[in-house]
Amino acid sequence: MKIYNTLTRKKEEFVPLEPGKVRMYVCGPTVYNLIHIGNARPMIFFDTVRRYFEYRNYKVNYVSNFTDVDDKIIKKAQEEGVDASVISERYIAECRRDMEGMNVMPATTTPLATQEIDGMIEMISTLIEKGFAYEVDGTVYYRVRKFADYGKLSGKNLDDLRSGNRTLLVTGEEQKEDPMDFVLWKPKKEGEPYWESPWGQGRPGWHIECSVMSKKYLGEQIDIHGGGEDLIFPHHENEIAQSEAASGKEFSHYWMHNAFLNIDNKKMSKSLGNFFTVRDISEKYDLQVLRFFMLSAHYRSPLNFSAELMEAAKNGLDRIVTAVRRVEELDAKAAPGELDPQTKEAVDALVHKFVDAMDDDFNTADGIAALFELVKLANTTVTEESNAACTAYFREKMQTLCQVLGIITTVSEEMLDEEIEALIEERQAARKAKNFARADEIRDQLAEKGILLKDTREGVKWSRA
Repeated sequence: MKIYNTLTRKKEEFVPLEPGKVRMYVCGPTVYNLIHIGNARPMIFFDTVRRYFEYRNYKVNYVSNFTDVDDKIIKKAQEEGVDASVISERYIAECRRDMEGMNVMPATTTPLATQEIDGMIEMISTLIEKGFAYEVDGTVYYRVRKFADYGKLSGKNLDDLRSGNRTLLVTGEEQKEDPMDFVLWKPKKEGEPYWESPWGQGRPGWHIECSVMSKKYLGEQIDIHGGGEDLIFPHHENEIAQSEAASGKEFSHYWMHNAFLNIDNKKMSKSLGNFFTVRDISEKYDLQVLRFFMLSAHYRSPLNFSAELMEAAKNGLDRIVTAVRRVEELDAKAAPGELDPQTKEAVDALVHKFVDAMDDDFNTADGIAALFELVKLANTTVTEESNAACTAYFREKMQTLCQVLGIITTVSEEMLDEEIEALIEERQAARKAKNFARADEIRDQLAEKGILLKDTREGVKWSRA
């Protein structure tokens, strides 16, 4: 299996730190609004990476965080006159709902930045002790020039950055030793959330969060760190500087970054009126279509979003799902028999083609092409006369490849108890956040599935109609 490593700028054979196990960290969203379709691309892609590793019998420890303290969250909270936690809790719930719609599996661990402050203070203290950080009037800065390898991920040179692009410099230059030094801890401002620290009341900088959460849940060294290419600099560059200075070890062996998403060949922006949330898309399409669309291109290729391409994705997905369900129906009533060796060989060849594509830097586009070939073979080979050995073999292989890609092919007839409980919990959170529209929407959603809710003094009781 080969992975394109942003750090070395070439494809490398994947060799895990521990045989049979994968430690993977992917930067999650800052939760101050509904996630947009640009956020969706890394969520869908790295979920597929995780699924493929599991298909290849690796045990995956997958960590993806929520940044729940940030200037944008605080600004929105102040606008609404609520605590910052109200905003973050609301949009974490909304994000989970969108992720469920895209069939993104919950990470092994989903840490919240606000719950890991002690670890951040500890790492910052270590960096100060080692001479990589310094404090000025309650602000702690990272001493960038002290870290000899700074720029190794992005390929950026500190002197070029300083002279060539002033916009990259962090504010507060007058108190820094070097304009390129970045913030690890900042003092509190009036009306903002804060925590006690050796440097006074304040909150962490953004970059330190991921270094600490990765270390806590995966260890000082990890196999894969992922995210959008917009995070290469400065976020991931700064993570390397922090983590490696603190531990003295290589932080992540492989760095993977997905390319940008454009809208009708233009960069997505609110000012251009081409800004779409995942929720916007869900009003026009099943989010499975969005997932299939995202995987239809190689993750390192820029992806153009348009109505025409979404329609094409919808039609392609329908072809696959229809074929799988047809085979499932034929399998349910097929008579016993033996599997024809030539048929098995033809199916296996296409499964190997899929595996070869995914082994080559997770080439989902070529993987989907192999799946389409399998669909075509199923449509021409599996008939009313096919025996159970034939129908079952096609069904199992098609379902398995769909599962790797996160494509749902089965219709759920009845909600599981845990799904009901999760929706009720989300409804309670929505009501607490005074998001009554969402609370009513959940009640209606459950009612459609035959689940009746009753609000009592002891809490919410539910029953099946």
